[in-house]
Amino acid sequence: MAAWRLYRHRNSDGGSKDWAVKTNPDGSITSRWGKTAARLPGVSTRNGIRQFDIERQKQAKGYVFVAEVDIDSEGQVFLSGQAMHEHPESPLPAIGTLYWHIEYRANPATGMALASEIRRLFDVVQALTEYEAIHEQTWSGWQQLLDLSVNAEPFVQSGQIRQAHGVLPWLFLLALKRQAINGVEIGMATESSREVSVDLKAEPDILAFFGTDLDSIRAIAELLGLLKPRLNLALALCDTDDCWF
Repeated sequence: MAAWRLYRHRNSDGGSKDWAVKTNPDGSITSRWGKTAARLPGVSTRNGIRQFDIERQKQAKGYVFVAEVDIDSEGQVFLSGQAMHEHPESPLPAIGTLYWHIEYRANPATGMALASEIRRLFDVVQALTEYEAIHEQTWSGWQQLLDLSVNAEPFVQSGQIRQAHGVLPWLFLLALKRQAINGVEIGMATESSREVSVDLKAEPDILAFFGTDLDSIRAIAELLGLLKPRLNLALALCDTDDCWF
């Protein structure tokens, strides 16, 4: 099965749509499209255009490259290289890589707010002992986002978070998304094109993918503002005067 190049466009309402393209043996170009999902129903084939050119056209419209995938005759999307003849019923895995996207095209004041939040959250993460173990080892997003926060100019940035990167990059981006800065669009999706929410309680599969769970990362999540701090009743009672009479 030929490899397709999958692109994604994120809408201002939070939704997204996908578009994929490949070059056929006869030189024609086939594209598929649809709302972000495990299946892309739309399809067309045409001649007289290069794949490179049509990809540039889509990028100019805001589409961002996601990954190379395989797509069967029904439009079902699969990981590139997956043995379809052995597992024809197997869809694109729910997790394997997380894809993130940040787009900022608003005014300078918004850019300053975004830059300030990036630096604030980074300071929180950098102070964690967990961060020391992965600092600059694998995930390049740390430096990318810090560089973008220097002058607060409009930008579009995307990347990936793999299992080896650990859970911190994902939590960092979730915390940034949770701020819902007006004029800043932040999205994350799994390889099955499922959009990831900022509700950690609704994402146990992603926590498991990183080898952790909600209780294990609760302290970090509370520091990043992803969870409300739990009330320690024992400590609260210790600090309360004895009012029995």
